[in-house]
Amino acid sequence: MIEKQQEIMEHEGKRPVESTLLPETSLERLGESIKQQSLSMGRGGLSRSDLFFDISEVPLPDPSLFDTSSLASITSGSESLFLGTQDGRVHILSSGFKLVRTFTAYEADAGAINHMKQIEGTAILVTIAENLPHEPQLKVWALDKIEKKTGIPKCLSSISIQNGRRPFPISAFAALDDLSQLAVGFGNGAVTVVRGDLIHDRGAKQRTVFESEEPITGVEFREGTGTTVLYLATTGRILTLTISGKGQGQPAKPLEDMGCGVDCMTFDRDSREIVVVRDDRVYYYGLNGRGPSYAYEGPKQLVRTFKQYVIIVSPPQAPSKSKSTGLRLFGGRQPDDIFSTSTFAVLDMDLQYVAHTEPIMAQVKTVFIEWGDLFLLTIDGKLFRYREKSLQQKLEIFTERNLYVLAINFAQKSKLDVSQRNIILRKYGDYLYQRGDYDTAMQQYLKAIDNTEPSQVIRKFLDTQRIHNLIEYLEELHEHDKATVDHTTLLLNCYAKLKDTKKLEIFINSNYNFDFDTAISMCRQGGYYDQAVFLARKHGEHEIVVDVLIEDSKKYDEALDYLWRLEPHLAYQNLMKYARVLLEHCPKDATQLFIDYYTGQYRPKKDQPLLASPSRQTGVGIGLSTITSYIPLAYRQSQPGFSAAAGAQSARGETTDASEAASSEPPLQYNIPKPRTAFSAFVDHPDEFIVFLEACLGQEQPEESDTADLYTALFEMYLDIASHKIGSEKGEWEGKARKIINNKSVPIDTSNVLLLSHLSSYEDGTILVREREGLRFDIFRSYTSAQDTAGAIKALRKYGPEEPALYPAALAYFTSSDKVLQEAGDEVDAVLKKIDADGLMAPLQVIQTLGVNGVAKMGLIKKYLADTIERERKEIENNRQIALTYRNSTASKREELTSLASKPSVFNSRRCASCGASLDLPTVHFLCKHSFHQRCLNAPARSRTRDFCAEDEGADMASELQCPICEKQNETLKTIRRTQKEHAGKHELFLDALARSRDGLGTVAEFFGRGVMEAGVGLE
Repeated sequence: MIEKQQEIMEHEGKRPVESTLLPETSLERLGESIKQQSLSMGRGGLSRSDLFFDISEVPLPDPSLFDTSSLASITSGSESLFLGTQDGRVHILSSGFKLVRTFTAYEADAGAINHMKQIEGTAILVTIAENLPHEPQLKVWALDKIEKKTGIPKCLSSISIQNGRRPFPISAFAALDDLSQLAVGFGNGAVTVVRGDLIHDRGAKQRTVFESEEPITGVEFREGTGTTVLYLATTGRILTLTISGKGQGQPAKPLEDMGCGVDCMTFDRDSREIVVVRDDRVYYYGLNGRGPSYAYEGPKQLVRTFKQYVIIVSPPQAPSKSKSTGLRLFGGRQPDDIFSTSTFAVLDMDLQYVAHTEPIMAQVKTVFIEWGDLFLLTIDGKLFRYREKSLQQKLEIFTERNLYVLAINFAQKSKLDVSQRNIILRKYGDYLYQRGDYDTAMQQYLKAIDNTEPSQVIRKFLDTQRIHNLIEYLEELHEHDKATVDHTTLLLNCYAKLKDTKKLEIFINSNYNFDFDTAISMCRQGGYYDQAVFLARKHGEHEIVVDVLIEDSKKYDEALDYLWRLEPHLAYQNLMKYARVLLEHCPKDATQLFIDYYTGQYRPKKDQPLLASPSRQTGVGIGLSTITSYIPLAYRQSQPGFSAAAGAQSARGETTDASEAASSEPPLQYNIPKPRTAFSAFVDHPDEFIVFLEACLGQEQPEESDTADLYTALFEMYLDIASHKIGSEKGEWEGKARKIINNKSVPIDTSNVLLLSHLSSYEDGTILVREREGLRFDIFRSYTSAQDTAGAIKALRKYGPEEPALYPAALAYFTSSDKVLQEAGDEVDAVLKKIDADGLMAPLQVIQTLGVNGVAKMGLIKKYLADTIERERKEIENNRQIALTYRNSTASKREELTSLASKPSVFNSRRCASCGASLDLPTVHFLCKHSFHQRCLNAPARSRTRDFCAEDEGADMASELQCPICEKQNETLKTIRRTQKEHAGKHELFLDALARSRDGLGTVAEFFGRGVMEAGVGLE
């Protein structure tokens, strides 16, 4: 049974590139010791550890084929196995180890076939037979071409390998895949290279390219770009010899003054390096010399490469007190010294562990690779198959033994899926956590973060003592964009608990994708206001920036300065939200911001660029500089060596410069809000409100509706301040209010002024408004209501000429009481005279008004009545004379009409009224006594076209001749008459004139005189 290992490999080794030389001590033992393992006897007397390989003995259909007494060599390739015998025959076996063909390659006296090579992917087989002292015979066979006469494969070529006729055995053999060159090493230290076309038998040349006093133990080809290098191994040296390409013809170049045994050098096709094993280590060689080496002590008999492994067979060795290797052994131990056995080992040099090792009771004949498996043949003719376990099985072996470092390296080398690698990392982290190695465990969790449920890890590190590990994991979650709101909250709580401001700043300045609302909230709760401001500004949350500066930091000046840097629509939203607070703490600047915005002069301030400090900054300094570079000067947080006061002073200076720089730029175009939207913000700030209103009124061409709102608010504020003042100051503010009312161009609503004046007990305002609006009667009535006789007299004198109706009202007021009558004095007589002069009241109305209260005496109106009666008498007499004149004129006109209609008319004119010449026939006479030549009436200058129709006379006058001299007068009369007839049906004209007339009867008589009130009146 295999015992479980207790220790972990704690070093990860990577083999360097080919050109890198590593000292031998750099890859010493990777583990401390190998646990003991019990020996179990397997088939064929093998004691083994089969952790990574499934081992089975191959049942041979014909065991005699593998009898080592007759078997000389073995090679494999192209899905077949080739056995060379002592008597010159070749056996070809299938994958089931069944004999496919046997043919005689050499005569019996040619010797044994000691070397063979099958060209992979072809049917070419190369064989070399030796029978000293004769020269070795090399033959190339085409296995797919059978000779008809002999029934054996066709021999493509056959040559004797020359060694200067010196009878030494072949110790090493190598050939290129195209058989263009072959190298044969001899025991006397000579190397012969065969060049030519052996496949087509076009001849070949041989040359001894190297000679040495030391036996050749190995030869290997390495093809590069345009060059072919032959590696030579002797018992005492490793050399390279360029046999084609650049450097050809030069002597062999020694790589190292240490050689190796026979079969102890091979070529690794994967790494394209030469592998050499010696008693102490495993060495790699490249073009530039020796590469890495790995400690693996003990004598070596054979080396092969299989996939990523190096296969080593060690011969039986004498007992020793100490045996060790530089590579990790899994589940095995060195056998007891009483067993003088061979050792078979499979090493992974990249990951530096022993994948398989076992003691073999029988000596190893050879090792070969085919069909994807590794085969081992012992000298007793037993064949064992080593089949590598699956990748998953290997990983399970690693993890079961807690060898997670190797499991991780193995999974990475095998290019395992990332998710599967992460599972190993997570298990490794759990293992380390159980052992109390929290820091290393966290490193594994971080590597597996993409496929790990965060809650599984977080719960392990919630202890206060592990808070640093928790922070590290939470930061990594954010970096991988896997953090939730809860993760962000937890991370910020950890920062706050540790009071780690530097890390907090680095976090918020990072490009992590986290819920910034949560981050801001946590910063505010933890008192990290500057960080909250930076974070909000970075994400364009201007409202949060202002809110933190005002509500949390109480930095009102900085909040206002920040608002002044925003775009117009953003500045407006935040300004209206915090207007009252800003006006409370920064009245002057806040008012100026209101003025700029509401007058269309808003210009966002610009930050001046900071000069880079000449001193170098490292560590946290860089983080702080990075953060503060995003924050305007006025609200950058304090830095080491940077006092808050100095920062504020610098901020003010920079802000001033920025404001001055911005003032030269034209204002931005934006929708200017209505001024009334800002009125509520100035509650309890009357002085600032007045400044704002006056500034808004000072702008060019404000809208009429806005102007009315502004003047109304300004009038109210003037009265409000005046109400709290006394003396000259009160008069000054009332004077400002009076100017608003007196300015006729101010579009202020009268009702608002009256209401505000009443609420402020500002009587002058009421009077001024009524006077401005022409409400003079209301002004007078306000005095009479207040029993202010002097004021009533003043108003009567001021407004009476423009408002005659005030006099009847004044007469009624003056005679309302004895006191008022006494206060009025002679003003009553003046009122009566005005009423009488302007006819404002009929005498009867005057008497009725004076008789209402019984205050006025007869003596008060005695003179008024006498004057009135006398004037009426004169007017009656004057009317009689006018009526008589109209009667006489009417009678005269009627008589003239009658004479014209019934009596002949005599015309005495001798000259034409038009041309002034003497009249001659034909002559035209008119009843108006004007006479004309007929030719004068027909003159082209005269246009006789007239459209005149007298409907009341019933005749067509359109073609009748008229007197040119009297025509204009007649037309005027006709027009007047036509107008009267047209107005006869428009009764509203009559009613309007009657309503406006002070003498109704006279108006009616006038309309009767015009004839417009008669029906069917015609021209007479």
